[in-house]
Amino acid sequence: MKKSITVIILIFIVFSCAGALYYLYKKNAEDPVVYATEKPSTQTIIKKTVATGSILPLEEVLIKPNISGVIEEVFVEGGDYVQSGDLIAKIKVVPNLSSLNEAKNTIEEAKISLDDQKRNLERQRTLFDKGVISRVDLEKAEVAYDQAKQSYVAANKRFDIVKTGTTKGYGNEANTLIRATVSGMVLEVPVEVGNQVIESNNFNEGTTIAAIADVDKMIFEGKVDESEVGKIKENLPLEITVGAIENTVFDAVLDYIAPKGKVENGAIQFEIKGTLKKRDSVFIRAGLSANASIILAKADSVLAVKEALIQFDPDTKKPFVEIATGSQKFERREIQLGVSDGIYIQILQGIKPDDEIKVWNEIKPATVGA
Repeated sequence: MKKSITVIILIFIVFSCAGALYYLYKKNAEDPVVYATEKPSTQTIIKKTVATGSILPLEEVLIKPNISGVIEEVFVEGGDYVQSGDLIAKIKVVPNLSSLNEAKNTIEEAKISLDDQKRNLERQRTLFDKGVISRVDLEKAEVAYDQAKQSYVAANKRFDIVKTGTTKGYGNEANTLIRATVSGMVLEVPVEVGNQVIESNNFNEGTTIAAIADVDKMIFEGKVDESEVGKIKENLPLEITVGAIENTVFDAVLDYIAPKGKVENGAIQFEIKGTLKKRDSVFIRAGLSANASIILAKADSVLAVKEALIQFDPDTKKPFVEIATGSQKFERREIQLGVSDGIYIQILQGIKPDDEIKVWNEIKPATVGA
């Protein structure tokens, strides 16, 4: 009986030793865990957000007529530079029959009144010569005659204006001559000879004859999403890239953020504007599509690491990295972070340029024959 128990114990010991040896063999056969390391680098980190929009003139003036008619001549075209007062177009008036008839009737009424006052003046002079009336009565008759004559002249001018748009003595001020009200470049002339135009008044904007702007003063006008508007503020620098002008970045300054957003495609958008700094070597056409990078923060030539190397303590939420102290040996080191661009992040304190930082993902050796 004792001999059987001893045999069983020996067999158990043998199998236990064999199992332990097999476990150690398999353990030694496994590939060791290897972690790569990276050193910090010197980077210029720019934190920015992007807005889409277009390039527009700071001030664009629309030239409109103050009389309705038909375009008779156009003296400028898009791209021409004009000075304030230069002739842009000439309008031929197409008279309204009702207004024309009314003006003609006014002339006839004024002529009747003038003839009556003329006869009255002649009678008063005869009576004055005979001593029947005083000089005061004669002067009253003369004033009435002069007023009737002036009304007759005014009625004739009114008739000419209704019929042709101008009259004698008003060559430069004629409504039919459309002139530039500001100096600048003609951006467009949306009318042609023969087009009918409508006058600008309190009830109608009128037809645009030409658009004029100072192309040396251009702005970027775009929109940002509500999720980004809280990050920006006025006077931040902008970097403008224009799709039609390759390899060129235009500097600008953000000087306007709309206080109220507008719903576009289900999202709230806020309008922004930035004034471009003039560059004589490049001509920017109005209306070109552009993107604006709004510089939120910038750090030049600073010590930085990839954001993927940063870890955060699950309890304190403080950032840290693991620094190599030997072959595949690492120690934890807390750090202080600065500006980030989403790829690299500035290190303010905690590591040195020569430190080797642990990369989280282990390196797995390639399988033979794979």
